Amino acid sequence: MCLIMEAADDHVDGGILSNFSMVEDGIYRSGFPKPENFGFLTTLNLRSIIYLCPEPYPEENLKFLEANNIKLFQFGIEGKTDPPTPMPKDTVLNALKVLVDVRNHPILIHCKAGKHRTGCLVGCLRKVQRWCLSSVLEEYQKNAGLKWRQRDLNFIEAFDTLSLRQCLLSIMYRYHGYGFKRKRLLHEEENVQTPKLQAAKV
Repeated sequence: MCLIMEAADDHVDGGILSNFSMVEDGIYRSGFPKPENFGFLTTLNLRSIIYLCPEPYPEENLKFLEANNIKLFQFGIEGKTDPPTPMPKDTVLNALKVLVDVRNHPILIHCKAGKHRTGCLVGCLRKVQRWCLSSVLEEYQKNAGLKWRQRDLNFIEAFDTLSLRQCLLSIMYRYHGYGFKRKRLLHEEENVQTPKLQAAKV
């Protein structure tokens, strides 16, 4: 089964974030939030933000997160194109662990434009959800627009989701179907013991 998600417009309408869209129920993506977007962010009731750039988070944004009890997970992925910077698999995997943990939801994923680094992370999530590959890649391209990158498509296609399932041990986050509210959390026990889920290193 294939599903194509509608990409958000790149233009900001009022306080809405650039390139904003809902990925799943409780998961959002966008470009970099600016102070004029803070009012819109409060309507999302966020618990967490995944920030995919190496640059320090702006002080004004940090104050907003603190005031609204929003946790920041920063994964410093370079976005250089000259020379091209390969997407770091281990960093994406750690970000994905945070993303699939429903205790962090509602959650917003963003980089600078919300296209390439964010698109790669969402693409890897879609593979965990068992989307067909053509839909995964098409969603990436629709959000990246004319600036889509072949190396990002190659990374998404080659990403091995088995490593994520192995890391989660007894707590497995499985997605049934493709609708926003058809997600459920299953708990499995291994050898009678329940290992503690380790927090992803940021």
